[in-house]
Amino acid sequence: MARATTRTHFHSSQLIRVLADLALLDAAPPGAAFAERLGLWVNFTDAIALCAVQGAGGAALDTNASDLPVAQAFAQTRAELQAAMARACAALAESADYEPYRRHYVAQQRDMEHKVAPLRALLRDALETASPALRQLAALDAAFDSILAEREAKLLAALPLLLKQRFAHWQQTHALQQDTEQPTLQAPDWLVQFCQEMQTLLLAELDLRLQPALGLLEAFEHQ
Repeated sequence: MARATTRTHFHSSQLIRVLADLALLDAAPPGAAFAERLGLWVNFTDAIALCAVQGAGGAALDTNASDLPVAQAFAQTRAELQAAMARACAALAESADYEPYRRHYVAQQRDMEHKVAPLRALLRDALETASPALRQLAALDAAFDSILAEREAKLLAALPLLLKQRFAHWQQTHALQQDTEQPTLQAPDWLVQFCQEMQTLLLAELDLRLQPALGLLEAFEHQ
């Protein structure tokens, strides 16, 4: 089955690449090891909990979960979020003040959180009834979700602040072009360009948020 969301290395995620392209973040060095960076997020108590999950066995399960429409749920959730981003962004390019764009970005983040979390839970439920190995994978995913959710939320909450820098860059560029009487972008044009960049960043964030669910789906389909 084809996938629109593709797996990437941790240091080369689509979100990081987009932020680097917009000059909002330095790209992570290729040698940065995922395990080393993850270790900074997991304390001793969390590590014990993860070890307990890894050591837990499971009896063979009789329930066949192959009928669950998890692939359709994944595709539908992704499509709905992408469509909402496109509709809202198309209607925004008219304000020369950043606040409406900030509110839009935060609203889209809230929508992603409300829809991706239930999708991930649905996939874990499917794995739990598929096989002992997949049930253990679901338990590990739940543990990681609990451990990393707060840190992830804080980092993603910084994205609207970073995007404000890009908005200021466009404003400054437009003002300088006007002052020097050089050919300029009209205000609607640069705002449209900024909206396109904002949508690209939102799609990259959606890709990041969907990565755990995609991993669970791929494990389920290859059981």
